[in-house]
Amino acid sequence: MVSPRVVIAAPGSGQGKTTVATGLLGALRRRSLRVAPFKVGPDYIDPGYHRVASGLPGRNLDPVLVGEERIAPLFRHGSAGADLAVAEGVMGLFDGKIDGPGPGDEPAFGSTAHVAGLLRAPVVLVVDAQGQSQSIAALLHGFRSFQPGVRLAGVILNRVGSPRHEQVLRDAADSVGLPVLGALGRTGGLSVPSRHLGLVTAAEHGGAATDAVEAMSDAVEAGVDLDAVVALARSAPALDGPAWDAAAEVAPTPGRPVIAVAGGPAFTFAYTEHVELLAAAGAEVAVLDPLRDEALPDGTRGLVLPGGFPEQHAAALSANTALRAEITRFAATGAPIHAECGGLLYLAEELDGHPLCGVIPARAEMSPRLTLGYRDAVAATDSALSAAGTRFTGHEFHRTRLEPGSGAQPAWYWRDGAAVAEGFVRDGLHASYLHTHPAGAPEAVSRFVTRCSRMVTRGAGTAV
Repeated sequence: MVSPRVVIAAPGSGQGKTTVATGLLGALRRRSLRVAPFKVGPDYIDPGYHRVASGLPGRNLDPVLVGEERIAPLFRHGSAGADLAVAEGVMGLFDGKIDGPGPGDEPAFGSTAHVAGLLRAPVVLVVDAQGQSQSIAALLHGFRSFQPGVRLAGVILNRVGSPRHEQVLRDAADSVGLPVLGALGRTGGLSVPSRHLGLVTAAEHGGAATDAVEAMSDAVEAGVDLDAVVALARSAPALDGPAWDAAAEVAPTPGRPVIAVAGGPAFTFAYTEHVELLAAAGAEVAVLDPLRDEALPDGTRGLVLPGGFPEQHAAALSANTALRAEITRFAATGAPIHAECGGLLYLAEELDGHPLCGVIPARAEMSPRLTLGYRDAVAATDSALSAAGTRFTGHEFHRTRLEPGSGAQPAWYWRDGAAVAEGFVRDGLHASYLHTHPAGAPEAVSRFVTRCSRMVTRGAGTAV
């Protein structure tokens, strides 16, 4: 399979990867190219802007969560029918799991360099050039020679101060044999609002997200040699092998159970493959917006509450008393509910003083402490997702605190210095802070849909 592709990386966070990757997607789309967007790692926010720019679903490539053997198949699936693929990296080019290989070895597991190698893709380094000139040659030389197996093929200069500054930087890059594919100036309008967990999601930013994406696309269109980027992408070798296929990962369940999946501005942290797996497993997926909808979809037999920023919408979620009451009744029937992070908060008694669903006997509040990182977890209790003892790899990303953090039947056990019991399991409910990637554990999706198919519906949103 010949799939033109390029990876956008940087020396570290905050260098301009998202601006360049999003701008490339928009600028190439203006050329009537179908460009498939990807994001390395567990980030949920950047893919939202990628989708606005490209018109296609933003997908994640995370070998930590799904296994490195699935990266190329997932890429083939997500890029099928595309003219080109652009993958935005995570953190610095060589930053991955801290227990990965060290300098001089293979790239750290889960790093942008690791994923670029799995995709056999050329890498373009975005460098924030403010405050440096000839010194950029040393930086580029270091990144190019650090791990020769990584094909560092070009650089895009960001925050260039003047034409003279740009020329000095180009000369420095030329001295180490690395072509400059473009330069962006120090202009405004190339960012979107941020807050405690990073950027404001595209779904929340609304029309302003479109404006920001257009500004990024304008800047890249004016400052980057798009023909050179396309030629570089087309230089990637064939990537042979089958594409990931949701239907091959799960067995279909008869009965077409309706499963409501929360979305809208408050619940945006979901992987595209989750819905694809639910549908392949036989579910009829119905989207639910807890900020607006006052009832579960007719015939709902299961509910998925992904992560997001409910803390930013707590008052509005609380004000939707009709839906809160219906979800409370729905949970009381024992119906399968899968809630992650933001979904967990929504099911709590309250969040920062705002009454919520009360399905979980716990209260949540904002915390000054950021909880972030991968977790190797073991299912603590038999649930609608898995049997006790099943191992999962997940990711935590939140700045809220839940008290208590687990119930009489926890969802997970793991170690974080000391043993940790986390989350809640009761009847059909499985709720926790842990984000998992369904493509890494498709059997959990099959089990969930099977449990949903066994429920009997009686009217809108009532399962028994």
